[in-house]
Amino acid sequence: MTPADNSAKVVEALTDDIGDTELDARLAELGVDAATRASALLRSRAMREEVSRLRRREHELGTLFASARDLAEVRDIDGLLERLVSRAHDMMGSDVTYLSEFDSGTRDLHVRKTIGSVTPQFRRLRVPAGMGLASRIADSRSAQWVQRYSEYDEGTHDTDIDDAVHGEGIVSILGVPMLSDGRVLGVLFSATRQEHVFAPEQIAMLSALADHASIVLQTANTLAQLRASEEEARTALRTLTEHVAVRDRSNTVHQELVQAVLVGGGFSQVATTLARALGRYVTIVDADLRILASSEESAHISAIVSMGSAAHRAVEQSRSTGHCSYVDSPSSDIQVVAAVTAGELYFGAVLLSPGELELGPVDDRTIERAAQVAALLTLQQNAVADADQRVRHEIIADVLDPSPERRRDLDRRARAHGVDSSTLDTVLVITTSRSRSTATSLVAQHFRNGLVSEYSDVLVAVIHSSDRIASATEVRRILLSGGVPDVRVIVPPPAPSVDVLSDRFDVAHRTARLLDALGIDDGVVTTESFHPYMVMFGSDPEAVHSFIDHTIGSVITYDAEHGTDLVATLRAFVRNESSPTKTARALSYHTNTILQRLERLRLLLGDGWRDDEALFRISTAVRLDALRAVRLR
Repeated sequence: MTPADNSAKVVEALTDDIGDTELDARLAELGVDAATRASALLRSRAMREEVSRLRRREHELGTLFASARDLAEVRDIDGLLERLVSRAHDMMGSDVTYLSEFDSGTRDLHVRKTIGSVTPQFRRLRVPAGMGLASRIADSRSAQWVQRYSEYDEGTHDTDIDDAVHGEGIVSILGVPMLSDGRVLGVLFSATRQEHVFAPEQIAMLSALADHASIVLQTANTLAQLRASEEEARTALRTLTEHVAVRDRSNTVHQELVQAVLVGGGFSQVATTLARALGRYVTIVDADLRILASSEESAHISAIVSMGSAAHRAVEQSRSTGHCSYVDSPSSDIQVVAAVTAGELYFGAVLLSPGELELGPVDDRTIERAAQVAALLTLQQNAVADADQRVRHEIIADVLDPSPERRRDLDRRARAHGVDSSTLDTVLVITTSRSRSTATSLVAQHFRNGLVSEYSDVLVAVIHSSDRIASATEVRRILLSGGVPDVRVIVPPPAPSVDVLSDRFDVAHRTARLLDALGIDDGVVTTESFHPYMVMFGSDPEAVHSFIDHTIGSVITYDAEHGTDLVATLRAFVRNESSPTKTARALSYHTNTILQRLERLRLLLGDGWRDDEALFRISTAVRLDALRAVRLR
């Protein structure tokens, strides 16, 4: 064998992947001396360790490159963390590898991903702040490891943590922090179930993978923040869009409400505008709950709204606060109310039914604006009505005054208010127990071509009527349906001219005083039916009571003391031509019974009670007593 061939075989022996013993034998066969063989063995061993290190490094770099590619294509955060923990598990050759995420709020660490774990307790492990090895790593922001966890005494132990570690059979643990801009995001752990010393290369490898895990968690946090920001932006945009829509609707409503004031649209335009904008029925009522306007076509304008106690409380709250108020009753037909006020003055309310549109603060302000517009309309109408009423009061005072000179310019002034004074021929004197202002308004609305005003403590209507009784009956019906109680209408005879209207009023007014004395405060009454009594008591109506007491008071007293009814017998007697027979027939008694009662009346009234003059007075007193006892309807 040539020297060249021998050298080639030596090189081949050195490069083969064989053990030291076999290499030494082959070199001895090739004639290599002992000292050279020893040197060759040392160099071969060093070369194999370097090759092994390079291969391991190549594998580690390949793992890191693969992890980097995953980071570049990050989609599924949980899946990527799972692969990172799995790669760390493979690279470290550990029994258990797990990632604990740091909660910045509580400063706790909770296990998020595990590989090799066998107990549920460990997979759900949560490390409280300041406890265990994990907290020490988070606080120090550096890698920490223990060769025997059971002997670890550099931190505070927690029973739950120790039980979980013992349950997994873990002996040695290496942990490296996951950091981002100095903030701790979590800790990546590698653990073995037998005692193990972690090499610097392993710590470096786990730290590199922890950096990758940090990027994943940081990306997850950034994506979460981006999603939250995006959702906040969408919510803000949605809220802004809704707010703009509501504001636009509100501005449109406000413009239409202003138009209602400027062009005289009135309460009807306010109700329909608000109803169209808010999608619900709207009713505007006055202080007496009479409907002024409604968005419902079927609503009767003169009707009175019936509200429950909850709605009344809501109106009172709105009056006190100046804002609209919601009715606290799910069964109520009214959901929202807004009082119509001006300072301390209360004019009524705007009532809204339930609807599908959910009302917000801007809608509440719109309702309140509608109530303010209704208040302006009321003030406007009241001002006009007051001015007109003052003039009409002056005109009606001139018409009813006995002095003819006050009617010199009557025609012109009456025509200026739509009244033809030459047609006025009827006077109606109207009295009520209360609500006189409401009665004045209702009567004035009914008789637009007449004169209506309060005069001499009564309500007077001077009108043209072809049927004065029918006109009086209709006025009484309107007032009763409008909620005005105890309506009495006194009708004097028609007046052939305007100058006679003053006399007709005087008769009706004196009749009213007589009716007051008799307690007749309701019904339609003609002055003709009380004319005889007016002749007797017109100057002093209260004297009617003393006349009755003086004439038949003894009979009234006897009935009260003995439980009899001689007054009824006396009334039937005077109405039946003073005939005992006719009286008995009218009362369904025997004639003898009537004769006995007439004898008792003689004893009470005196022997001459059936004489013409005495019987006239008694008949008058009996009729007046009947009127006093029975109120006309």
